[in-house]
Amino acid sequence: MPEAKEVNLNDMPTYQLQPDEEYMNEAQLKHFRNKLLQWKKELLEEVARTVSHMRDDASNFPDPTDRATQEEEFALELRARDRERKLVKKIDDSIRQIDTGDYGFCESCGVDIGLQRLEARPTATKCIDCKTLDEIREKQMA
Repeated sequence: MPEAKEVNLNDMPTYQLQPDEEYMNEAQLKHFRNKLLQWKKELLEEVARTVSHMRDDASNFPDPTDRATQEEEFALELRARDRERKLVKKIDDSIRQIDTGDYGFCESCGVDIGLQRLEARPTATKCIDCKTLDEIREKQMA
């Protein structure tokens, strides 16, 4: 089985903020669009590798244990790709927000999400305060 390539956002360049720079200006939006597109490209390449691997390595083992092991490996890969599929959708949503001018602003309260938070999680849709409140509510409901 090929080793899954971890997509690491820290390997991508970070935005260098200039003094007195306006939040979510053209340069910042271009930076995050490029970062999101690169991330999406890497995720889609991983999907292609998985499909190729599963097609090429699928075998009908006579031994039930070997067959079960292979099926479990494939199931784990498919679960990972399903999570990545959902992430690609979030990336596409973030790119649409860039196009509409809503990117970088909290969907709950409208304040700046912040460059540091967006560098760490470019698909973030809430500021840290609103996200923290959501998490507290989730814990209380569980």
